[in-house]
Amino acid sequence: MRAREIIKIIEEFAPGRIQESWDNSGLMVGDPDKEIESLILGLDCTPELIEEAIEYGAGMIITHHPLIFKGIKRIGTETVQERMINRLIKNDIVLYSSHTNIDKVPNGVSALMAKKIGLKNTSFLLPDSEMTVGLGLVGELEEEIDVENLISILKEAYQIKSVKCSRPIDGRIKRIAVCGGSGGSLIREAMQSGASVYITGDISYHNFFCEEGFMIIDIGHYESEVDILELLMSVILEKISNFVVRIGNNNNPIYHF
Repeated sequence: MRAREIIKIIEEFAPGRIQESWDNSGLMVGDPDKEIESLILGLDCTPELIEEAIEYGAGMIITHHPLIFKGIKRIGTETVQERMINRLIKNDIVLYSSHTNIDKVPNGVSALMAKKIGLKNTSFLLPDSEMTVGLGLVGELEEEIDVENLISILKEAYQIKSVKCSRPIDGRIKRIAVCGGSGGSLIREAMQSGASVYITGDISYHNFFCEEGFMIIDIGHYESEVDILELLMSVILEKISNFVVRIGNNNNPIYHF
């Protein structure tokens, strides 16, 4: 199967045209007409993931985060990015990324978060003009809970030891907003949605000063998005069930001591 046919399968689920204007989802490196016998999935393209693809003979890597966001002036060996591009080219490996387009579909990144904590009756925080896709989700729990119980649910669901949060609110929680990845730009929409809690990643210091009755919980960028790899695998295998798809050895680049 050619790389372009695999890309078509992914873009039938998450069309490239719906990505955000600043994004660079799509083919990063390689020949779309290359015949692919197996591929490897990763949240990020890393030197380790490329070496794993070489070791297992994978002709294609699919990641969530693009390796190339902006134009590059040279492909040398001075930076990690340059060395990775060199390694991909020399080993004839195709690299494709599905980023904000798979964030924005109804069953995408934020939907996985909502499902993981049991949100029902969800709607987009920031819908596109056609209202069928958008960023972030807001929904409701089956039953009201307090902050302590919600944090316990998050720790168990995401297998994390701690979260960062603003001042905990008093009272019970039912309506919650979520956004996978870096969700600082949707804080206003989360508040306007009527949610009392907003769960996301990559929140900067000053955004933790919240209005009364509203709080933010930062579970981490990596943690909020890594489940997308299982989704990508299922999207591919649904159309080509006998294909070899491997989730690579993905590691959070942020270390806690």
